[in-house]
Amino acid sequence: MRKALCVGIDSYKNIKGLHGCVNDAKAVKEVLERNGDDTLNFNVKLMCSISEESYISKTELKDAIEELFKSESEIALFYYSGHGSIDPTGGYLCTSEVKRADEGLSLNDIMLFASQSKAQNKIIILDSCFCGNMGNKIEMSNYSLLHDGTTILAACEKDQYATEKDGHGVYTSLLVEALYGGAMNLLGEVSPGSIYAYIDKSLGAWEQRPVFKANVNSFISLRKNTPPISITDLRKIIVFFPTPQDEYKLDPSYEPDKHEVKIKDKNEEHEAIFAILQKYARLNLVIPIGEEHMYYAAIRSKTCKLTACGQHYWNLVKKNTI
Repeated sequence: MRKALCVGIDSYKNIKGLHGCVNDAKAVKEVLERNGDDTLNFNVKLMCSISEESYISKTELKDAIEELFKSESEIALFYYSGHGSIDPTGGYLCTSEVKRADEGLSLNDIMLFASQSKAQNKIIILDSCFCGNMGNKIEMSNYSLLHDGTTILAACEKDQYATEKDGHGVYTSLLVEALYGGAMNLLGEVSPGSIYAYIDKSLGAWEQRPVFKANVNSFISLRKNTPPISITDLRKIIVFFPTPQDEYKLDPSYEPDKHEVKIKDKNEEHEAIFAILQKYARLNLVIPIGEEHMYYAAIRSKTCKLTACGQHYWNLVKKNTI
């Protein structure tokens, strides 16, 4: 069972309201609910505040987070978009009624719920100002160590502001892009680590800097997308290359478009192999030797070899982990 709580708070009673947080929460709910093939992924609860009638109080948010983490599940994921605050005692998520920073829900309390959780994997994703303070070793001395299976993804450092653009948080827009496939591996899987890497590379040195903290034995997949290559074709990598250092010898019979050479006979088996090798090349698994393109490697009877990435997937296939 995979459970997610997505919270977006635009409406506040005593402090300035926001405009993109509810949009963010809805976007994250949508991308988490279903995999790329439309199979069920997360069972998502959505909490949004867009007006006085839908204010979310500290008690309501705290109870919902406690409920999320207390039951046994494969993954318990908490996402929050809204105001964040900080004072000398630590960081807070601002609920609709707050007047001052320390009236919000303490990040310390959320860490406590996660540390006591029966879920196998606890994922906390925050898009709010100062949210990099989550799990801070000084301000949160009682709960600073991340318990097994806990991952924190935060939009910015503990002394930075999280920004909005075009009706969405900058961080959440990249998060959603990553989940839809921007950060997937060749199996179509998106892990928390690949999400962080995707967002980190997308934000410049002068922008808010994302934060990643984890205590995990292995990364889990948060969403499965349609892979860029079939598993069947990927597993043939150890057939074409018996060792990671081997080169595959090509000749014009592999290239279906032979207008540069005088060969009329088709070799369908070679052309089918070459079609897969070209997929490998597009995915940076294979490069031609002595030529810029695979086409000329075939026409001029050159070879191709595995890249470092190709050798990595070769090893995964050889170990039967793919």
